[in-house]
Amino acid sequence: MYCSVRAFTHPGDKVILQSPVYYPFFEAIKNVGCQVVNNPLKLDNDRYSMDFEDLESKIDSRVKMFILCHPHNPGGIVWDKEELTKLGEICIKNDIIVISDEIHSDLVLSGSKHIPFAAISEDFAMSTITCIAPSKTFNIAGLQVSNVIIANPKLQKEFKITLENNAVSEPNIFALTALEAAYNHGDEWLDSLIKYIEENHKLVEYFIEVNIPRLKVVKAQATYLAWIDCRELGMDAVTLQAFTEKEAKLALTQGYVFGEGGEGFVRINLGCPRSLVQEALQRLKRTVDTL
Repeated sequence: MYCSVRAFTHPGDKVILQSPVYYPFFEAIKNVGCQVVNNPLKLDNDRYSMDFEDLESKIDSRVKMFILCHPHNPGGIVWDKEELTKLGEICIKNDIIVISDEIHSDLVLSGSKHIPFAAISEDFAMSTITCIAPSKTFNIAGLQVSNVIIANPKLQKEFKITLENNAVSEPNIFALTALEAAYNHGDEWLDSLIKYIEENHKLVEYFIEVNIPRLKVVKAQATYLAWIDCRELGMDAVTLQAFTEKEAKLALTQGYVFGEGGEGFVRINLGCPRSLVQEALQRLKRTVDTL
């Protein structure tokens, strides 16, 4: 992500994000001297949607890039073809490169289907950098290996130069071997993983609805992350963090780090044994019950 921003922007250029969104994106933009333009998502009936009217109002000549989180982290949304097409048409019209972070695309839950942004049309493919990896899917993030798919030869050349300039163009052989093994032989394991994670999601949704009704879960279509709305507790960001960490003894990712619209939410990792999820839910219930 850092190399993509470095390769295709200049200091002072603008990059569009849709908050709340994976927080390292903000640093990837700011650390190379670019400006963040926020196009906040809208939350309606426990699902996020894109605000296209707001998006178009914020585009000017300095906007060079749009970072798409697809599937979305932390909201767990799988964007549908209609949404992606409308977004792509706006970006094509304004000559904006799309960086499509699709790292969670292998972790789509039943009833949903991931559509690669670049696969929608030839025009989209020629202006898109797609980022995927086996790291989330197969739990090998420590090996630091990922895939960047660039159909446009000109963009591909510019990206490779940036990789070389930053000395990250040569993954280690162990990581490459693990990547091949995961993609070639990991189907059965992945199918089992998705079923397990899906049951964890159902557990969280049911438990909170029945036992902690002051909280609400944004129904996930993908990822092993649950996004929980705690705004009804009436706490500011600092108080909510102290409440979850010091009172409930839970290390959750606080919503405010995901930018505008994340305040009052927490993100919980469900990529773990169900017994841990159950213990976390019980701690959360006991602590909320004390209020």
